[in-house]
Amino acid sequence: MNRLIGGLVVSGLLLTSAAALAEDEQALIDRARSAAPSMVSADATVMYQGKVLAEGTNGWTCLPETMPGDNIPICNDAMWMEMFQAVGGKAPFEAKQMGFSYMLGGDGGVSNSDPYHPDPKNAEDFIKEGPHLMVIVPKSALEGITTDPHAGGPYVMWKDTPYAHIMIPVGERE
Repeated sequence: MNRLIGGLVVSGLLLTSAAALAEDEQALIDRARSAAPSMVSADATVMYQGKVLAEGTNGWTCLPETMPGDNIPICNDAMWMEMFQAVGGKAPFEAKQMGFSYMLGGDGGVSNSDPYHPDPKNAEDFIKEGPHLMVIVPKSALEGITTDPHAGGPYVMWKDTPYAHIMIPVGERE
């Protein structure tokens, strides 16, 4: 009798854990997809920590966090994913075509000039952006675009790095 009750309790815990995991995965998928308009994110692949949570069909990839543990979602096209992975691995990168990324929930803030600043919140050029779109282009296309995030409108982030891109605010900053 005790074995039967013990088995039922273990089975119940396993089923509860599986249901909680499925609920957690759905929450991660929902958060990831919130980074972009549904016309982009509804058919995007959703990944979390290298695992595909939802297979997509449109070439976009949405992540429920930009950096581990930050809970800041991002949706990237294939070119932006290539750049995103290069930044994460401190690897070389050269934009050969345009690439797009959405962060409609805003970001956590970074140094506008140094993607690897050791204390970005205390960087002289710290910027925490509200909802925005990011565009990578070949470096030559960045000429004439300001690097000042306070100038109003689009600006270049990380200009003197291989990861330079255009930030396009689409909502208010906090």
